[in-house]
Amino acid sequence: MHVMVVDDDPWIADLLKQIVLTVRPGVQVNCFGDVQSALASWQQVSYALVLADWNLPDDSGIHMLQKIREQDRATPLVMITGRADRQSVMEIRPLGISAFITKPFDVPHVVKFIEGLLPPLDLLPTADIHQEAFSVYLNGLTDDNLDLPMLETVKEKLQLGYRGEALDLRELAGDWQSDPALCAHLIAVSNSAAYISQGAQCISLNDALRRLGARTSVNLAMGFALKQCCIQGNLMLSVLMQDHLDSAARLAERVSALAKQCGLEPAPLQTAALLHCIGELCVIYQVQKWEDLGNELDELLLMQALSDFAAPFAIKLKSRWGVPRVLRELIGAVYALPQTQVRRDQVVMRIATAINNNEPPVTVDRLMRLAGLA
Repeated sequence: MHVMVVDDDPWIADLLKQIVLTVRPGVQVNCFGDVQSALASWQQVSYALVLADWNLPDDSGIHMLQKIREQDRATPLVMITGRADRQSVMEIRPLGISAFITKPFDVPHVVKFIEGLLPPLDLLPTADIHQEAFSVYLNGLTDDNLDLPMLETVKEKLQLGYRGEALDLRELAGDWQSDPALCAHLIAVSNSAAYISQGAQCISLNDALRRLGARTSVNLAMGFALKQCCIQGNLMLSVLMQDHLDSAARLAERVSALAKQCGLEPAPLQTAALLHCIGELCVIYQVQKWEDLGNELDELLLMQALSDFAAPFAIKLKSRWGVPRVLRELIGAVYALPQTQVRRDQVVMRIATAINNNEPPVTVDRLMRLAGLA
């Protein structure tokens, strides 16, 4: 079974894809960003459902659905748009649209629509067992395969709440500020081509939430949660993940206090502290995905994988997400200061790391003097 998603915003397209895969895990979801490529695929593939945005870069989603209806009167068509006025609804009514979903949409409602439109699957596909060495598996991952584990508490709250109209950005920030995966995801979306025209780059969760808005932020968070595997049942991975999260939280707390002492804005330093362990978290997440395929990994091999792959995975993730340069430089300062043109905020980040890691007092004193805190 195939489903078509047509939206030039890749983040919304991916959200819709994850919703479809949640409803029907075995389907093939093909995403397109323009009408021409979508119609070309329509001629080659038999689709069970089409979800299309109204405004697309090369043509109107209405025109695309009109062309589909000229050939097919049975396939369910879903129009997704920011328009909710009566005139717009009447304009597409002759097409026999199965659902008219307005942005920003409510994920549970979209799940309900798609559940009713897709036929059931007789058989769910079984996963292939990967028997090659774990290092070979990791080397074979593409950048798109890399991701971070979301906190179980955050996923649970997403499943239980945030369905009302009066969403509070402060509540969302409070719930999500300790989750590196979700913070990085939302910052990346807010700095993508679909949103960056609204101002300067976002360098904190609060910046991202303000730009995206509460409802869009919740929808994106739900979509991100839908494609997550669970590591809560694996004690070794859960403990290791929590160790890294606790380390990041302690660093964020320390660097925030030092930033305020220096008269610096703490938000970017807190974000950098939270994201400095994304490489390790990525490896941990890949271990769980590998084990979900029927494999096993002992602690020694896990530690070796963390040593070999955490740094390159972090580089790939920062590049893929377009992490702003200022955050990259602050993350780099966790490990070492640049040889030239050192900023005060970088020194403060290095001081916080040195104190938390119990580095020699002479090192801390030298850094304190460099930051003007002696």
